Parts: sequence; C-alpha cells; structure tokens
Amino acid sequence: MKARIFTDEEQLITKAVDVLVKELGPVDATRFLALPKKKRIESVKRHRQCQLQRQGFFDRIFGARSKGPVRK
Repeated sequence: MKARIFTDEEQLITKAVDVLVKELGPVDATRFLALPKKKRIESVKRHRQCQLQRQGFFDRIFGARSKGPVRK
C-alpha cells in the first residue's frame, strides 16, 4: 500500500472551491457555501419530543387511555 501525503488545508480549500465554481457556477457555489447548518437539539429535549410523538402514535392506534392506575 502506498503512503498518501495529504494536501494542506489551504490547498484543499482552494481546490474544492475551484471545483464547486467550475461545476455549479459562481452563484450556486456561493449559495452552497452559505447554506445554514442544521441546529442540533439538546439531547433531553430531543428525547422528550420523541416520547411525545410515540405517545401520540399509541393514542391514535389504541385510543387515549387514562394516565392513572385503574381502580375497581
């Protein structure tokens, strides 16, 4: 296996931008580079949202049930 020498960061960025501009054109390349990153949801909040979605699913399938213990 050949050893691979990595391109330094500055050359890598320059090559990547050149390829984007060549393939997409300057306007679409700029749009691509300016795309916003998806914001990550904090894990506890994400878990709560998942649980609420799951509970809503079960309520639709099995009908809403009371949350408390069943007494006779």
